[in-house]
Amino acid sequence: MAKQSVAKTKKLAAEAKRSGAARRAEKKVRDTATTTDNDHELDRYEAVDGPWRELGLGAPARRALIDDGLFTLSDLRKTSLAAIKELHGIGPNAIRVLVAEMKKADLSFRK
Repeated sequence: MAKQSVAKTKKLAAEAKRSGAARRAEKKVRDTATTTDNDHELDRYEAVDGPWRELGLGAPARRALIDDGLFTLSDLRKTSLAAIKELHGIGPNAIRVLVAEMKKADLSFRK
């Protein structure tokens, strides 16, 4: 079997570099598109999470409440505390904050 020429080796190396660069560019475009979608989702939440942000709730808790259709403190009257505790993203700290704020506002959860 004959040895590969230097020119052929350089040509193959250049093709490998170009294909690698193309794959990296495609991946960068995909990653950028994903980031843009995530930014769009975060903008959607920021438009309606003002009351929850003022209470000092963490982002997962705010998103869980908004996804469940609860946009203000008075909306919590429509649901029970047990249902709130079951939401993914609501932790013990969020429960403490919500219960304290409900008491301050003289509101109660549904039984």
